[in-house]
Amino acid sequence: MWKEKKNGLYQRFIFKDFSEAFSFMTRVALVAEKMNHHPNWKNTYNKVEITLNTHDAGNKITAKDRKLAEAINQIIGVK
Repeated sequence: MWKEKKNGLYQRFIFKDFSEAFSFMTRVALVAEKMNHHPNWKNTYNKVEITLNTHDAGNKITAKDRKLAEAINQIIGVK
């Protein structure tokens, strides 16, 4: 579940291992590149933390962030 935190949409994902986490990040990267909207993220072994906000809008949450969050949810199978 995405949470609004410090002017961004935030979610932490936990996977079985590093390979699953990295695979997830790769899929997100491809979608983000197509949308020309890139996440702020951090990866530590099997954990991925993502914060979405729009730099061009003064680092605030915009429709672009919500659209990318929805796309990420689809990647992990959340509706």
